[in-house]
Amino acid sequence: MKKILLASAALVVLGASAASAADLAARPYTKAPPMPVAVAYNWSGFYAGVMGGYGWSDRYRIDGFAFTTNDIKGGFGGGTIGYNWAIPGGNWLWGLEVDAAASDMKYSDTILGIVTVEDKIRSFGSVTGRLGVTAGAALFYAKGGYAWADNRISIAIPGASASQSKVHSGWTVGAGVEYMFAPSWSLKGEYMYADYGNAAYGDPNVGFTNVGLTTHTVKGGINYHFNWGGPVIAKY
Repeated sequence: MKKILLASAALVVLGASAASAADLAARPYTKAPPMPVAVAYNWSGFYAGVMGGYGWSDRYRIDGFAFTTNDIKGGFGGGTIGYNWAIPGGNWLWGLEVDAAASDMKYSDTILGIVTVEDKIRSFGSVTGRLGVTAGAALFYAKGGYAWADNRISIAIPGASASQSKVHSGWTVGAGVEYMFAPSWSLKGEYMYADYGNAAYGDPNVGFTNVGLTTHTVKGGINYHFNWGGPVIAKY
């Protein structure tokens, strides 16, 4: 009797094991869920690029008298170089940037049909500090510093003309956003306000007139980042 009971128990255990094995074989194989990752883009280091946009005057000053005007306006194009330093312990960075552009921002008028006067910003640029914060592939920044402009005033009458150029020195502030769209490459959009200070036009024989101007500019650009090593990927 004992032998019969032991044999029956063995058959039950064997059947249960076989069923369990069959059930495991029938289940689909599933991988463990992937670990989440965080991507930190590397904005530090040297970069250079090209830019262009449109600008217009804001205020014009003649011998201390200032008036609002947007008559001086036009396009421009040039280049940018800079360097970024990451601030440890966060998403902030600071940097230095230098840019310069050839300009067609100008205003001309003809008086009495015979006298033509023109004021043209032939080139301008800046040396600025930047402070920015990153959010993934995007960089949001503010900047400010030194600004200069090569301005030319000219007059023409039938049979004669004269012109004089001066380099104005002043300051500029602005802000922008930059986006890393591919390894080593970023696109940017930027707004700047500049006050180029005053410069004296004329000569000792006829006297001098102090002229000053301020401008707004909007620009787009593309930069190449020389230190790019790809995004830094951290698993959690």
